Amino acid sequence: MFYSIPPVTRGLIIVCVAMFGVESGIGDPIVSYLALWPIGTSPEFTGALGFEPWQVITYSFLHGGVAHLAFNMFALFMFGGELERLFGPQRFFNLYFAAVITAAITQLIFSGVAGGAPYPTVGASGGIFGLLLAYGMYFPRRMILLLFPPIPMPASVFVILYGVLELYLGVTGTQEGVAHFAHLGGMLGAWLVIRHWRGRPPSRMR
Repeated sequence: MFYSIPPVTRGLIIVCVAMFGVESGIGDPIVSYLALWPIGTSPEFTGALGFEPWQVITYSFLHGGVAHLAFNMFALFMFGGELERLFGPQRFFNLYFAAVITAAITQLIFSGVAGGAPYPTVGASGGIFGLLLAYGMYFPRRMILLLFPPIPMPASVFVILYGVLELYLGVTGTQEGVAHFAHLGGMLGAWLVIRHWRGRPPSRMR
């Protein structure tokens, strides 16, 4: 079954799981180098480096715990495989990492505006939220069954509700420790890529 998953989706799952194993064994040093730190972070907070350009990608391969990893990999399996079959490996790769990068940029902007003590951002959630938006756009009537509570709804409705919830939680700060604006940034990145593919504003290229 695992080998039936398209190659990019399968590769992302393998790398994330492998990196979680490395992260669990090494601990703080790998977070210091590969997690996304706010711009201007002093090395005294990270133990090694502050912000570095590679972190806008590497943060997406780290996770904060087993539940965090399991949720993201399940979502990657659930949405990524079908989207990769639809787009092909190259376009799917571009879409996913565009979402990862725009999620990172959004988080950097938010952390710079919000201030406070710097903390690292980790997880594939930005890319996952980009895939979620793409899934809702290309399979709007596909039924999705929520886990908690178990309520079925069309993918388009699910995406809208999830986006509104993320915005509410981000603005109100109700759920601390979760990068809600990064999630929204991932959705924005996927939306921009899809608009580009369709030759629509802000891009008119096909």
